[in-house]
Parts: sequence; C-alpha cells; structure tokens
Amino acid sequence: MIRSELLFLYDIENNNPNGDPLDSNKPRTDEATGYNIVTDVRLKRTIRDYLMNYKAYNGASGKDAKDIFVRTIADENGIIQDGKGRALNFKNDAESILKRCIDIRLFGGVIPLDNDSITYTGPVQFKMGRSLNRVEILYIKGTGAFASKKDAKQQTFREEYILPYSLICFYGIINENTAIHTTLTDDDVDLMIEAMWDGTKALNTRTKIGQNPQLLLKINYKEPNFHIGEIDKYISIDKSIDDLKIRNIEEVTINLNRLKEVLVKYKDKIENVEFKCGERIKLSLEKIETLFPKMSQLSWK
Repeated sequence: MIRSELLFLYDIENNNPNGDPLDSNKPRTDEATGYNIVTDVRLKRTIRDYLMNYKAYNGASGKDAKDIFVRTIADENGIIQDGKGRALNFKNDAESILKRCIDIRLFGGVIPLDNDSITYTGPVQFKMGRSLNRVEILYIKGTGAFASKKDAKQQTFREEYILPYSLICFYGIINENTAIHTTLTDDDVDLMIEAMWDGTKALNTRTKIGQNPQLLLKINYKEPNFHIGEIDKYISIDKSIDDLKIRNIEEVTINLNRLKEVLVKYKDKIENVEFKCGERIKLSLEKIETLFPKMSQLSWK
C-alpha cells in the first residue's frame, strides 16, 4: 500500500446531486459564492451502493460473506436498526467486521460494542465536493397522477429544486499508515475506484439520473508520508459563456496546466499517475498522457 491522492470530476444535468433535507431538499450551495456543494457522505454512499448492488457486498450468505457495515436495515415492523444492533449482526466481533466490511476498511467508523466502542480512522478521506462552475437553483412544480385526497377532483402537486448544470470536483487521499490498522488492501482500493466511476453512472434514481463521471486521476507516491495536497486547487474551467448558462460538459474545457506544473515540480516523489476520462470531456492538453511522464489508464475487471 502506498500513499495516493484522488481527483474525481462528475457532472449532472437538470437534477439534484445532493439535497439538503433541512432546507426543502434543495441542492446544497455556498450562498456567498454560488457554487454547488456535495457532501463526502453522498460520494461514500455512491460507493457503498455500487459495492452492495454490483459486487455482492450484501452479507447475503454465511458468516464470511462480504458486507457493507453502514447501510439501512429495517425489521418486519419497519424499525430501522441502530449501530449497536448492526454490531450484533457480527456478534460484536470487530475483527469479523473488518474482515467482512470493505466500507470500514476504506472509510473507518465507530463500532458500538457491548460495553465500549472501537473507532477506526479511515485511510480514505474525501473533502466536500464543490462545483467548478457557479450554479443556479431552479424551482419546478407539476401535477401528480393521483387525487390530493379521497373523493377529491384535484390532483396532487409535486415540487422540486434542480440545478440546470453542475460540474462537481472531489479531492481525496489514501493514507498508507492508517490503512495498516483497518487492513485495507490494494484490491479494496481498486474496487473503490471502480465504484466511484461506474457507481456514479449507475445512479438511476429520479434525482440522480443524468450524473456522469468525467475525469478521475490517481496520483501514486513513492516517497513515504508525502503528498502534494489539495490538488483540486490546481484545476479550473475555461469557458466562453457565463457559468449560469453552461448546460453540458462540451461547453467547458478542463484546465490542467497548473496541475501539470506542480506534478512536474514533485516528479521525483511520484511513482506514477493513473487516469480515466469521459468520452465528451475537453482538456487543456492535447493528450492527457502529456500531463505527467508516467501516465497509465485506470482499469478494472
């Protein structure tokens, strides 16, 4: 296991990437600047859902079955399980939880046991996601298919808040020292990378349809305990129209020039850089392979 930094860009059109339940489920924004904000919890949920639904991390059979620890489980009466109840599913055995639950190995967590709790610090941490473009929130109202109440002639109304377009950037880091304590493996990391990309495409709920991964960079370091830090600060977008008029990825160019400069500056500390790009994204480089001398494509089974 080596230290790595992650940069992940995805976009959404005419939908809500991360609603705030305390504010009418409106897309989260920085009111001072007008940029869209997406919580790290939302990205982790995307990863967990993909691993459950597509990689059989669902505890379906046997005591050694692969599982996701942080997920909603309800009994026959609809009562949702709490943390202590979830730990009981593993007989309060922290070693079994680490062995079976990839999300604890990746992101850590607090495991409430009988008379105590164990806290694992996650080797993988993400900052809050933030859009590269300023956004506007649109309020949409429409009619539903059913009556508003019994014997009524009026249909129900539905209302929602959406963003016409948001290009969201997440920054993350994988810490090789913390990984020792959660027994994180390279295979776990590969699965997480796959889940970030394919899991974003697989979000087919009504509010998440229209999300597409656009760029994923993984910078792998050869010098222990070193990373550049905040590599998301070195990218921006070039565009010929106002932010609020942007409607798709083809209307902007991702400017990687400053990132290229900092990668070259620290090239002696970097092992290699891996990448994956969407089909329609435009970059400031003629070929992304020119971003760094040792570039290779991310791939998964």
